[in-house]
Amino acid sequence: MSLLEGRALSKRFARRGVQVEALKDVSFTLGDGEILGVVGESGSGKSTLLRLVSSLEKPDKGEVLLEGKPLPPKRTKAQYRAIQMIFQDAAGSFQPRRRISASIRDGVKSLWGRDAEPDMAELCALVGLSPDLAERYPRELSGGQCQRFAIARAVAASPRVLLCDEITSALDVSTQAQVLHLVADICREKHMAALLVSHDLAVVSCLCSRVMVLYRGELVEEGPVRRVIDAPEQEYTKRLLDSVLEVR
Repeated sequence: MSLLEGRALSKRFARRGVQVEALKDVSFTLGDGEILGVVGESGSGKSTLLRLVSSLEKPDKGEVLLEGKPLPPKRTKAQYRAIQMIFQDAAGSFQPRRRISASIRDGVKSLWGRDAEPDMAELCALVGLSPDLAERYPRELSGGQCQRFAIARAVAASPRVLLCDEITSALDVSTQAQVLHLVADICREKHMAALLVSHDLAVVSCLCSRVMVLYRGELVEEGPVRRVIDAPEQEYTKRLLDSVLEVR
């Protein structure tokens, strides 16, 4: 049985009075401890998929299952804790007038109860940052530091699944690699699974054993990463490969 499953997920949005299909009957499975890559250009439906899985948006059709059980439109706190999102704009995902440590505590208390208290020293050690940095405001940190704290905030909820939405796109190449390997290390250590969204096949090839390719809201190719990279079946996947910048 898969840890997480999406079945025929579809979503439409109204844009300038026109209905646009952001996602069309997309299905996937995610195994326990697996990191699954989701790639495609802007507008392919990658972020919409994560928003449906996280319950930030409701699907027009289809369902999300956790450990074989459908997740309801209104989830319990335990169900919210199980699936945590890490956003592309890490600094913007924190309250600008709250210290990082306070924001992380707020998140933990909202999901576990007001008596819950995260171990900030342990979380900082997990993401390779000094506890002193957690007492700063988001504007006082670098992009890489903010993203590491965003990872710490997600992990503090003790999730089963991490949803990573273009988490390296705003970072320089060396910091990208560090953040990606940090996510992989944490998933191994904490035995968590992850959906890793990116526009870059090189990014997912660093961490993932399988990859899904989305194009205009549709799943056009999926399979083992090495097979998809070495012998892509779809012309769109070949175009994505042509635009790859290698992440070292």
